[in-house]
Amino acid sequence: MTNWTRKALLLALSTTAAAGTLAAVGAPVAHSRPAGAAAAPLDWGPCAPVPGTTVPAGQQCATLRVPLDHRAPGGPTVEVAVARLPTDRPEARRGTLLVLAGGPGGSGVQRLAQKGEALRAATEGAYDLVGLDPRGVGGSTRAGCGIPEADRHLVTLRAYPAADGSITENTARARRTAEACARDGGPVVRSFSTRNQARDIDRLRAALGERKLSVWGHSYGSYAGAVYAQEYPDRVDRLVLDSVGDPDPARVGSGWLANTAPAVALRFPDFAAWAADPAREAEGLRLARRAEDVEPLFLALARELDRAPRESGTPGVPLTGDRLRQALQNSLMSDRSFPALAGLIRSAREPEGRPALPPELAGALPDEDATLTMAVVCNDVRWPGPHAGYARRVAADRARYPLTAGMPVNIAPCAFWKYDEEPKATRITDDGPSEVLIIQSLRDPATPYAGALKMRAALGERARMVTVDQGGHGMYLGNGNACGDQAVSDFLVTGERPAADVYCTD
Repeated sequence: MTNWTRKALLLALSTTAAAGTLAAVGAPVAHSRPAGAAAAPLDWGPCAPVPGTTVPAGQQCATLRVPLDHRAPGGPTVEVAVARLPTDRPEARRGTLLVLAGGPGGSGVQRLAQKGEALRAATEGAYDLVGLDPRGVGGSTRAGCGIPEADRHLVTLRAYPAADGSITENTARARRTAEACARDGGPVVRSFSTRNQARDIDRLRAALGERKLSVWGHSYGSYAGAVYAQEYPDRVDRLVLDSVGDPDPARVGSGWLANTAPAVALRFPDFAAWAADPAREAEGLRLARRAEDVEPLFLALARELDRAPRESGTPGVPLTGDRLRQALQNSLMSDRSFPALAGLIRSAREPEGRPALPPELAGALPDEDATLTMAVVCNDVRWPGPHAGYARRVAADRARYPLTAGMPVNIAPCAFWKYDEEPKATRITDDGPSEVLIIQSLRDPATPYAGALKMRAALGERARMVTVDQGGHGMYLGNGNACGDQAVSDFLVTGERPAADVYCTD
């Protein structure tokens, strides 16, 4: 009998947890898997509008109450927002497919609104489609640490060193952020973790009345899906991991960030070739006549903006070298973002230009959003402490990967994080049913191919992998590869995985 079979036999449903209130004091976050729990059926109703998205006709929304601390199911609870798009072909229905967004911080409710119609068509009505906002996100219970506004910009949350490579200010910011969360975050912030998301997902499964869930996880959501399948192996039907990172439990979070430096370097030539193509001339977006000249041009502009930031179209928020570097990272996620990046670069190089900042770089994140993005990765696993040689690593990374300027290996609030108990990330293994399909691009700037190969190796014969020969982050129904889309759709509809790993050309 395998370990997985033994675990499956030991799982049992317990009684429904009594509802509590957040005014009560929560116990420390648990790090052992509780047994499954019964749950009241969800009360579905109309969905509120999703900003910037047309909610599909027929989509319904509900609220799920889950324990703040799953070790104390009768204690305080938090709310988890849920959305559902029922199948339009009831005769073809085989179950429920859960959509997990990236992040940490992505909204599954919003992603379902964005992808639901296409996903329902691609899976031929085989599923009711469900998305959830993890605790701390969107319509779910949220909490903040009271982080100052200046520390909540994307380019301060991401620790770009000073122009001379110094990390003095990064260290001070990381310390005060961690201290704010220890002082003011409370039990809700301490409960933000991937394991608690997995536990909440299993409560959702029970509330839906499903014995098993199928899951499509994107980016961080793919890691959360893998954790759910590891912790609850008998409750997963079909699992798609789309653009997944290295699952090494010692490097969750810190390793993911460090891996983006070589990933951006590998992806940048796609943008350079596009920006040097003569076809850009008529569009006013051609940056150079040769692809090999685009990177030196970009780096020179970033250094110039380090010395003299440019006034932007957003009052009080200049275009700095770090905002340009972050705009690059964001734009490498999809070829569709290349025109906006080239336009930003062209505008920044014009003496009288006033660059229009991308919305995500034009202001600070809300305190609750900034808190959540850090708290999950800090709570999941202990990061290297403040004396772990960050300055030395930043100097080496800046020299090797100038496009990211040392940010991926710099110090973060997690280096100073306070814990109720020693965190322990889930180890992903090959012990479990063979129900996993990974889809990954070769030149992913956020979750690089090398990390996905480590997930593939960890899962062993539980998984097959579809490799897509192109760049971008988020492959299924995302970056336009028909071969990859078909492989995933076939798996979700029929349950049949490829006999061997698959390679899809662009």
